[in-house]
Amino acid sequence: MNHWKETAEILSRLAELAATGGKAALATVASISGSAYRRPGAKFLIEQTGGTMGSVSGGCLEADVRDVAMAVVASGQPSLRHYSTGGDDDVVWGLGLGCNGMVDVFVQPATAGPLAELAGRLRELLLGDTPFALATVVDEEGMGAMLLLEPGGTVRGSLGTPELDRFAIAEAQGLLPSGRSGVHTIGGRRVFVEVLPPPHHLVVCGAGEDARPLVAYAADSGFRVTLVDHRPALLVPEHFPAAARLVLARPGQPDLALPPPERSLAVVKTHSLAIDREWVRLFLSAGYPYVGVLGPRERTTGILREIGAEGDPRVYGPVGLDLGADGPRQVAVSIVAELLSVLAHREPRHLQARQEAIHAG
Repeated sequence: MNHWKETAEILSRLAELAATGGKAALATVASISGSAYRRPGAKFLIEQTGGTMGSVSGGCLEADVRDVAMAVVASGQPSLRHYSTGGDDDVVWGLGLGCNGMVDVFVQPATAGPLAELAGRLRELLLGDTPFALATVVDEEGMGAMLLLEPGGTVRGSLGTPELDRFAIAEAQGLLPSGRSGVHTIGGRRVFVEVLPPPHHLVVCGAGEDARPLVAYAADSGFRVTLVDHRPALLVPEHFPAAARLVLARPGQPDLALPPPERSLAVVKTHSLAIDREWVRLFLSAGYPYVGVLGPRERTTGILREIGAEGDPRVYGPVGLDLGADGPRQVAVSIVAELLSVLAHREPRHLQARQEAIHAG
């Protein structure tokens, strides 16, 4: 979800560079093993002038990747870099960080070559709401060749041969449901297949002052936020610049169009008991898998009793994780943290209690 937003922002910057004749390289995490800060598909844009956007690690790899990117911009030739973040300084590209991980980073020209040719169409797809996939050769032979599998099966670009293209398309189609990106051996070649599932929607009901940090933090975490309220005076665009949509509506309004329930979550917080009750009723009947309700437990219990939904496991009230939050900003952090844990199917806990790699499973 976060990679969709990051990719869209980077491609938007690439369009600006293309318009002014600027040059840049794009570094992408292709595969990881062991401990790694970011997952395959994470991106880091490096401009010839030194400007950057995004990241491929927590800051430990970026300096070397920046040097590699400058060489890629100068030569026009892509490069696959293999990093060991263990404690052995003698390992090839070893950084002696003691993090015990392996990270492959693919660096390619971004303002010329296959990526530049596909960039316009990629920007269009990132405005949509359907998953798609990119395949990139990361072997020495043909390195950097790219193929785009669009929604509906349209294919753009090529990995070099019709046979390799067919194999890559089949592999990408098989990976689309999982949303997992990584390096695969396809037709005897190493190919990075990046799957880009669209972000989940978050519907926030209630545009009071306390909605501002929630909308901002959720959007920054990758959600497409729809803010709904029946009070026009509260739906001020300047107060919610990160929201994808502002909707003036009451629950049950005939022309109300909400995001699809299979990829959406909702938080109800209008501070009106009657209005909140009807929003909860609507989201549950629509099939939303998560409905967060602000306020004390007794209030949510009463709402569910009144609508005949007592004990419905999709309702989270009080909404948010138990972080000891105080004030709108901290409450927003606790809510977004809960949203992310629900989507990841993770029981919230301290990372120090997790024995396996952070991104495993």
